[in-house]
Amino acid sequence: MIKNELPKTELTLKDFHYDLPEERIAQTPIEPRDSSRLMVIDRKGGTTEHKIFRDILDYIKPCDVLVINDTRVIPARIIGRRKEKMTPEGIRVPVDSTAPVELLLLKQRENDVWETLAGPGKRARIGDMISFGDDLLTAEVLDIIEGGMRVVKMRPNQNSFSTVYEALHELGTMPLPPYITEKLENQERYQTVYSREEGSSAAPTAGLHFTPELLEKIKEKGAAIVPVLLHVGLGTFRPVKEERLEDHEMHSEYIRVTKQAAEEINRRRANGGRVIAVGTTSARTLESAADENGFLNPCSADTGIFIYPGYKFKIVDCLITNFHLPESTLLMLVSAFAGRERMLDEYKTAVEMEYRFFSFGDSMMIL
Repeated sequence: MIKNELPKTELTLKDFHYDLPEERIAQTPIEPRDSSRLMVIDRKGGTTEHKIFRDILDYIKPCDVLVINDTRVIPARIIGRRKEKMTPEGIRVPVDSTAPVELLLLKQRENDVWETLAGPGKRARIGDMISFGDDLLTAEVLDIIEGGMRVVKMRPNQNSFSTVYEALHELGTMPLPPYITEKLENQERYQTVYSREEGSSAAPTAGLHFTPELLEKIKEKGAAIVPVLLHVGLGTFRPVKEERLEDHEMHSEYIRVTKQAAEEINRRRANGGRVIAVGTTSARTLESAADENGFLNPCSADTGIFIYPGYKFKIVDCLITNFHLPESTLLMLVSAFAGRERMLDEYKTAVEMEYRFFSFGDSMMIL
């Protein structure tokens, strides 16, 4: 697994706190996608502009390369009931229970084995068999690992589904963050328009602002749009609980950079183009796969890279990102990129100017 050497810092968790009124949390996506607001932050010039997201075209140069994460969110939240349990003697016996058990699928291992969050945990003990949709899908609890996560073996009913993914689309729901309390009428609005490969339990939200038309205009300008992959899991949205940043353990997530993608990004960069990462997931993928000289290597691995102030970026030149939760690893990453005090000042301005925050909120471009 790819991990970075954590920089030493005197900063603690509370150094990434800011006050956010609840009404600033966006509950629904704005239409059209590219009509959200855009804060443009120039790190060198020290200026800040307030635009509309489609204006991002004015800040992208023909030689640049826009790096997107083309992962696709799966209906990863499923609710079932405990069907069987394991006795201390190792014998599986039936359980007559209608009490709900919820699983949030986070990361797929081999052979339909998944790392999940289970609630409540007492209904998901090792050896338990959980049924979803009257046995259309079952999950056997194999192990309990860090943070109380459950490792489960998923088995779709072969008479109904050929894969676990098919069963999830029938039985699961979109795993919206808990701060979104309103119902999402159109499930595709929690997908980017370029999402392709299923595997995420949360959306790479910086990409939600792009429309097919805007992407086409970027290409017409001469810039390249290159996909990489990071399947969003617990590493992206797990809250930081330790006061010392170095004590926080990032949960690993799967990344992939193809040979073709690496070659195009390296070529553009060698010719003076900027590498513009769309979202923290694209940034973490690029920084995981780049060497110390900023040369990007093809990669297919798990990454647990943790980026906070003190980290030296190797390849990312510009960052497009949403406004993130207080004390989150995502806020720490953008603080490493643009400076903690600058970011907190800009966040304060965003609150005062009534920007919309979090997944369905507005965006910023950091130059």
